[in-house]
Amino acid sequence: MTTPTSTSTCKRLLVLTFALLALSALRPFNLSALSAPASPDALAFERAAHLRNGVNLSHWFAQEKSYSVQRLRNAVTIDDLRLIRKIGMDHVRLPVDGPPLYAWQNKEADGLAYMGELDRAVKEANELGLAVIIDIHPDHEFRAALGKGGMTGDALKKFAALWEALATHFAQTDPKLVFFEILNEPNQSNQDFNWNMHKLIAGKIRAAAPEHSIIACCGSRQAAINGLLDIKQLLPLPNIIYTFHNYKPDAFSHQGAGWISWAPYKEFRHVPYPSTPENVAKAIAQVSTEKSKNIIRKYGEERWDGARIDRDVFTPARKWSEAHGVPVYVGEYGVLGNPGCVDPAMSAQCIHDMRAAIDKNNLYGALWDYQTPFGIVKKAKGAKATLDPAIVKALGLAMPAGN
Repeated sequence: MTTPTSTSTCKRLLVLTFALLALSALRPFNLSALSAPASPDALAFERAAHLRNGVNLSHWFAQEKSYSVQRLRNAVTIDDLRLIRKIGMDHVRLPVDGPPLYAWQNKEADGLAYMGELDRAVKEANELGLAVIIDIHPDHEFRAALGKGGMTGDALKKFAALWEALATHFAQTDPKLVFFEILNEPNQSNQDFNWNMHKLIAGKIRAAAPEHSIIACCGSRQAAINGLLDIKQLLPLPNIIYTFHNYKPDAFSHQGAGWISWAPYKEFRHVPYPSTPENVAKAIAQVSTEKSKNIIRKYGEERWDGARIDRDVFTPARKWSEAHGVPVYVGEYGVLGNPGCVDPAMSAQCIHDMRAAIDKNNLYGALWDYQTPFGIVKKAKGAKATLDPAIVKALGLAMPAGN
């Protein structure tokens, strides 16, 4: 039988118990647990270990008007791949164009020939121990068309079907050595569309090639560090590596750049690195427009050096990686080495500072580029590639014997 006194005691005990539970929920331990970093995606980090230090192979399977078999076999050869491996690189990022892949998907002769050469290139690289990132790297018009019609648009449906076919084609390759990058520098003004596009295509790839890792650039329209930091929610699949590109400090890295998006930089010459307000004065005097003068002046005032590159770009990338528990890949970094525009020693120093910050922050990445003016080699048409020793050293690599 329950007495009034025992009932009162029980009530007091219940009240005390609930009070203690409420207080325990407010302890700093539990609050910090709620904001703790996400558990690392172990498989994604394991796969990213194959992407420590690599190089882009541009203007081979992308960014060209002609993809004849003869040109594809001569632009980059097995000797080039051997050289890349010999200096200690572990992977290549291989840009591939969209239209030839559509031609392959439609079983057109040119498209089938293109895929035959792509298969050969991937196989030869893998046999040398080089991982390959298959990076769909189309022109601006191709990327702009993807956003027309939104998630139900015909262009996106076609692109998703292409990735499904491409992933199916490469599904039997070694997943430790072949990676799928959904889209280079997506350049989508609608961030929600870009994220949802990546979600759709990542699902298609994973269904077709479940063992392979995916590389995604699903933040804002910029593929730069700000685009990565804009990603507030990860894609709902494991084994995804997130990517961004870095050319900061732009005023130094793009001297003499002639393409439209970098138009003010075309007249830049001998902009120094590292920068100070004093040492950019001569470069300011050499340019003609007020816009160009202001870009260089700001660059000087910001005092760009290795510490700033680390602080403004690569440390934030590491912190984002740690907070989300996923690896971050720097798909492009480098300096445009146009003769007469940039001091070679300063260029090597800037590349060294980028590379050192990538390594310091436990990131992964590929230099842009192999044999363009950004490149690590000089290579005349049909001739043997000649390494630039200063760039090799800047990347923390060693010149092979006999070079």
